[in-house]
Amino acid sequence: MKKIYQITLEGKKELETELILLKSRRGAIADKISEARDFGDLSENAEYDSAREEQGLLESRIAEIEDILLNADLIKAGSKSKVSLGSKVELKTGSKSVTYAIVGPVEADPLEGKISNESPIGLAVFGKKVGDSATITTPKGTVTYKIVTIS
Repeated sequence: MKKIYQITLEGKKELETELILLKSRRGAIADKISEARDFGDLSENAEYDSAREEQGLLESRIAEIEDILLNADLIKAGSKSKVSLGSKVELKTGSKSVTYAIVGPVEADPLEGKISNESPIGLAVFGKKVGDSATITTPKGTVTYKIVTIS
């Protein structure tokens, strides 16, 4: 059974751009491997091993991105009445306010304000409305967020 990846249109475009970049690096890595072969005995050739490892990582990431794009289910704009995939939600706790975009696990990047619907915060706020509270247990303790806006 194929896994379906839920991603936004923006996330799909980012993956397509990364795929083009990765594929453009194939030639340079092939040149590194060829150059490393010229250094002699391959069994004790650190440059060759390094270049082959780099090639393996590159090809793995290319295959992963191609699989995601092949099995992508695009997320439409989120609901404005309750938190769902594609929603941007502003949360407030005390005097601190944060805004997150709720996305699928593939494009989650908390440093960019994109959290997965499967993350602790994503799970806690999913399906809630403006004015609702969500309690999240973290290693530092329990935090309660109030949903201020959904867009």
